[in-house]
Amino acid sequence: MYELHQQKLAEIKEKMGSLERTLEQDVARKASGTEPSPNGGLQLPGPADGDSADEAIPEDERDLEPSVFATEDAAYDEDADDELLDLGFQLGRMRMTERIGGFVRPRLADELNHTLEDPRAFRDIQEPSRIRVPSRPRSPRNSSPSITSSLAPGATYIPPSSSFFFVAQPQRSSLSHYLPSKTAADTLVKQYFLAVHYLARTVHRPSFERQYELFWKDVSSGIEPPNSLQAIVFAAMLSAVVSMSEDRVMQEFGVAKAGLVDTFRLATEMALSKANFLRTTKVETLQAFVMYLIPLCRGEVSRAHSALTGTAIRLAECMSLHRDGSHYGLSPVETHVRRLVWYQLCFLDLRTCEATGPRPQIRKDDFDTRLPLNVNDIDLESLDPPTHDAKTWTDMTLTRIRFECNEMHRTIWFERPRIDNKKTTLTALLGKIQKFRAAVEDKYLPLIDDTVPIQHLARHVYGILSNRFHVMVLHRYHNSVSLKLPDRLRQIILDSGTRVVEHAITIDTLPSLEIWAWYSGALQQYHSALLLLLDVYESPMRKEADRIWKCLDYVFELPTNLSRDDKARLVLGDLRDKTTAYRTLRKMRAPTLLDAFVGSRR
Repeated sequence: MYELHQQKLAEIKEKMGSLERTLEQDVARKASGTEPSPNGGLQLPGPADGDSADEAIPEDERDLEPSVFATEDAAYDEDADDELLDLGFQLGRMRMTERIGGFVRPRLADELNHTLEDPRAFRDIQEPSRIRVPSRPRSPRNSSPSITSSLAPGATYIPPSSSFFFVAQPQRSSLSHYLPSKTAADTLVKQYFLAVHYLARTVHRPSFERQYELFWKDVSSGIEPPNSLQAIVFAAMLSAVVSMSEDRVMQEFGVAKAGLVDTFRLATEMALSKANFLRTTKVETLQAFVMYLIPLCRGEVSRAHSALTGTAIRLAECMSLHRDGSHYGLSPVETHVRRLVWYQLCFLDLRTCEATGPRPQIRKDDFDTRLPLNVNDIDLESLDPPTHDAKTWTDMTLTRIRFECNEMHRTIWFERPRIDNKKTTLTALLGKIQKFRAAVEDKYLPLIDDTVPIQHLARHVYGILSNRFHVMVLHRYHNSVSLKLPDRLRQIILDSGTRVVEHAITIDTLPSLEIWAWYSGALQQYHSALLLLLDVYESPMRKEADRIWKCLDYVFELPTNLSRDDKARLVLGDLRDKTTAYRTLRKMRAPTLLDAFVGSRR
């Protein structure tokens, strides 16, 4: 009897010990804000995922359907011209391709033409009759030469070499062909840490600085540094040059910016090729590859960028970066770097699929890599490295804000089909977004001191990314064929779309944020402005009209001497003409079922 009592007591103690360990692990995960979900994926702050098919559908959502004009997929004629760049065309400060907000609009020109031909088509029925604005005369803005020039790549476009994968360039494969002087290199590395590191962090700074010193020690000794190290150093220099203005590059180095960008792009590609990046097992080589992709994948993204990003993702998965470094007994710094590289890839996945389609390659349940800790780089090398997020602003805070918001974007990508399949509702997803925003704002916004430029930047970056949540969810319903978007949802998308543009304009124009403005195209591409334009053209008397037109004047670079109605028709006409020309050149095919719906929007 005594032995049985002792056995039961031992079992109870064992269960209590197991419970205590589980609770300790839960506390640690909650402190870092990166709990794994029951199926192994990352659980974001805020709500847990769940099937909400049984939730009551709000009455004003019951018959609401997304626009049939927005599709995930695009098809092309077999004789399409592959020499034509797939970058779309420029309209003011906005770059347009076949995709708007990640969706193809193959009949956009027809939609716009219908709008222009019937000016009351989308006007509120309560609005008094308005005099129709005459068709605008042809001008340099809408002539054929202008359309052709608008198809040219912009200043931010950086294409990868067509020979990057398949053909070596032995005549320029030596380090000496590309390496600048130590003084020039030091200037570029300093610029990297000022303008790039905080926004697009991929390295542990103390470790990189030691590597950089070893790099030059080898060079000064006549030894060629390891190829993977060469790739990282050149990739950092590439980003640094991209982040600098034309005038600054000329002043510092006495050469044109485009030429210097090309030099360091080729240098990075050369080093990656020598490092055998397509079959590497070195995190350092993959790290350099991701650093190379970051300045390329910003405002103007082609399918070449998307293909390279897909390659990088597959390489990362082959090296198990989608599994957290803590599983492998790695050091805090090694684990941190793996997390940085993985979540930069997660962002590049979203950015390239939004630009070129069709959907993200990485699914949230495919990985359990935790978010990098919100701690200073130097703390990871202390005798007692942190295991929880700091409760103050750190070197990592802006990056953490970005990474968490990016993963909410990923959630939205995969929740939208669930809405279409009636497994959840718009209201349920908007509620999930609101809970996420509340959790993030409670955690990070109190840490921000707006008198510190980098922290003020973080507020605007968060403003762009968090307001994009609503636009991503609702923009397909804005011009629904079946039912007009309810006022409560229309107000949400208008408020959020306006805030996205306002935050973006601030980053582009505020002098104290100028050093980071080079990366703004990676955060948004002013597509929300088109949605705002269509809405304010439909309802010109909206109380938000003044605020919206302030944004539109900036984005579309509109003349000040025109009325608002004339401005709207000017932009819509330009957009129609350029869309028609681009679609013709691209030889894009639209689904035949769309023919029946043109002109039937609510």
